[in-house]
Amino acid sequence: MTHSTLRDRAPLALSMGDPAGIGLDIALDIWAHRKTRSTPRFLMIGDPEAVAERARTLSLDVRVSEADCETACSTFEDAMPVYPVKTAHTPVAGVADPGNAAAIIASIKTAVEFTLQGSASAVVTNPISKSVLYESGFGFPGHTEFLADLAEQMTGRAAAPVMMLAGPKLRAVPVTIHIPLKDVPAQLTTDLVYKTCRITAHDLRYRFGLAHPRLAVSGLNPHAGEDGALGLEDDAVIRPAIERLRGQGLNVVGPLPADTMFHDAARAQYDVAICMYHDQALIPAKALGFDDSVNVTLGLPFIRTSPDHGTAFSLAGKGVARSDSLLAALRLASQLASHTLDTSA
Repeated sequence: MTHSTLRDRAPLALSMGDPAGIGLDIALDIWAHRKTRSTPRFLMIGDPEAVAERARTLSLDVRVSEADCETACSTFEDAMPVYPVKTAHTPVAGVADPGNAAAIIASIKTAVEFTLQGSASAVVTNPISKSVLYESGFGFPGHTEFLADLAEQMTGRAAAPVMMLAGPKLRAVPVTIHIPLKDVPAQLTTDLVYKTCRITAHDLRYRFGLAHPRLAVSGLNPHAGEDGALGLEDDAVIRPAIERLRGQGLNVVGPLPADTMFHDAARAQYDVAICMYHDQALIPAKALGFDDSVNVTLGLPFIRTSPDHGTAFSLAGKGVARSDSLLAALRLASQLASHTLDTSA
């Protein structure tokens, strides 16, 4: 489907993240420099009083105005638009407060609702502290799983989210994510590798505009198993998935030794690296683009991006947090929202 005229001019829905972290700092910095940094128009969903107080703490000349999706874009040039979701306690920069967990969760949920309704063009999430949410009974490992659950609740269709780190020099997808390294071999299946690659290829085509995406799939073991001498998973688990994908006409190579996949010449041969576990993907992604990589969730019925860093409580309210990654997340979300989308898997 193509975007409607309303959707083309709809703002990005930016969640506030943990209000004690740097999410408010970096959003304020981006808005304050909107005229010189080509900032896409966004609507922050959070507590207007908390946002205004953080601006004062940072000595930023920012006027905060309550707004909704219809008024955000017209408001944006003169004031930072905020859709009100009140916190239970006044946030203190750098001081985590589980009492504000309900507002953090409501901010994310509202961003998803607005985007699925078409009144916002994409979801951009500021960092959350999972430990803070866990203390309040949050039942999900993180943002991604919560977003998938919200998508299913709101659409009636199950979602299979795939995490991608997208930077100027590398796109990388981990097949398994937040599990201990010792559990990876047991969790890694041919079906999981296959589905991760399928979802990645689909979204690279229909959201990133790559007509024939090239996927490079890493092995699990050193030297991709060395023909079984260093492990059997590469041939027994990963290779069958690649062969099935090739049989369906996808441009997929592997399993490749991970230690030779990320130099300049190697990266020129593919559009995305599919890696078998968290650090195998995120170490090269962050090494090649620590300040401007973006966390993108593929496989959802809406666009979601996020800065590639955490809440950084120790930096909050001090005016030293860099906003590059959030700005990159906003720009990428805006770019993806401008493409023609096909939500069929």
